[in-house]
Amino acid sequence: MKIRLKIKYDLLKDYIVPISIFLAALLIYYLGIFNKLMFPNPFSIIKQFFVLMISKEMYSEIFLTLNRVILGTIISILIGVPFGLVLGYFTKLYDMFEFIIDFSRSIPATALFPLFMLFFGIGNTSKIMLGAWIATLVIIVNTSYGVRHANKVYLKMAKVYKTSKMYILLHIVFPGALPNIFSGLRIGVSLVLIVVIVTEMFIGSVDGLGQSILNAQLTYNIPKMYALIIITGMLGYLLNILFLTLERRIIHWTENNNKNNNDDKNNEDDDNNNKN
Repeated sequence: MKIRLKIKYDLLKDYIVPISIFLAALLIYYLGIFNKLMFPNPFSIIKQFFVLMISKEMYSEIFLTLNRVILGTIISILIGVPFGLVLGYFTKLYDMFEFIIDFSRSIPATALFPLFMLFFGIGNTSKIMLGAWIATLVIIVNTSYGVRHANKVYLKMAKVYKTSKMYILLHIVFPGALPNIFSGLRIGVSLVLIVVIVTEMFIGSVDGLGQSILNAQLTYNIPKMYALIIITGMLGYLLNILFLTLERRIIHWTENNNKNNNDDKNNEDDDNNNKN
């Protein structure tokens, strides 16, 4: 009985918010709170969503955007993770670069559009590199933080046995920093998607999800615009799920440690209750 109730609760918890939002949108539409041209019937948005999802052209646009996001993410990983490891491990080096990194992170991506167009043109390269730049900074910060908060006991043991710095970095520090690295990757891929979508709208683009959203807005095909925004959100959500799955597969020991810690805590609570 408890299992059935838990399943029902989980289903309700997962779907109650989307259903509530949909019902609220219906209510707003029928009450005419907003201009119906700008806030169309939610059913027309759903219809347009399914029309797009069976369209070959739509998958072509998704592929182009996804390709840019993947390339930008790969570049950010190849630069951000090694650089973050080195900065986190060598404290003096981190102190030297801290201001530059923090200052660079403070510059909005949109302010860098002209600069990246100047260096990389108005084609794919500028979109990919701008997304990679923004994600790289996040990955560097998260990676260096993970390195600086690595398990001190393991580090002391390695130093006692006079282990080389390269071995410590690759076999002790890097695995210990993986949870923070993956956290940075999840944030990074979301930022790459945002930057790519925005640049597809404005930087000489003729394809991609961003351009499709802009074209739908310019032609006042508002249901299509909303449907494309939903598809973009789904793409970002799936990318986040992908990195979460990879994280659980690669660093499964953190889940085991958390489980063991919870079990120990529960056992302590039981012992205290028995004593009382």
